[in-house]
Amino acid sequence: MKKLHLLFPLVLLALALCLAACGSGESDEDKIVEVIETSATSSDPADCEALSTQAFLEQTQLSDGTKAVESCEANAGETKDDPDSVEVSEVEVDGTDATAEAAFVGGNFDGQTFIVALVEEDGDWKLDRLTGFAEFDQERLGTSFEEELLSEGESVDKALAECFGEAVRQAPQKQAEGLILDGSPQGFVELINGCAKGQEA
Repeated sequence: MKKLHLLFPLVLLALALCLAACGSGESDEDKIVEVIETSATSSDPADCEALSTQAFLEQTQLSDGTKAVESCEANAGETKDDPDSVEVSEVEVDGTDATAEAAFVGGNFDGQTFIVALVEEDGDWKLDRLTGFAEFDQERLGTSFEEELLSEGESVDKALAECFGEAVRQAPQKQAEGLILDGSPQGFVELINGCAKGQEA
């Protein structure tokens, strides 16, 4: 029986090596769901680059290069506007590319459902771009922006915050969607300038 006692640890070792080599059995779909959910609610600055491509960071942080990474990392701990949950559906994988729909519940984007593109890099799935909306609630988006500005207190003029929220609600849908999808602060600047000019008139 001594040989059996020697054999048993070897069997355990072989099983462990097989599991390590074969992975946990998690499908690409499962990994993508986890990446999206974690990215939306994480407070860990390291997740900025671990879960997102440079392109995604530049789009969502409205800045280029290292500034986009630094902005994401600096804001990672500010979770008051994070969603309560994210419901991921319609996951489609095509080689190293994938798309999914992410519906936000709570937070700044409550009621919005994004279409998200992802890419696989070195075996890890990463968010690559917000490509559109599967469901877009423009009224709620404008109100969310307004409430966010008003939460800054005296540092933001109340009338200006209310004007900006209304401008988002009344803008053509493509323009309102572009505030999130274009990856540029220009749309925000134009609406804010319009409100400022209106106050001066």
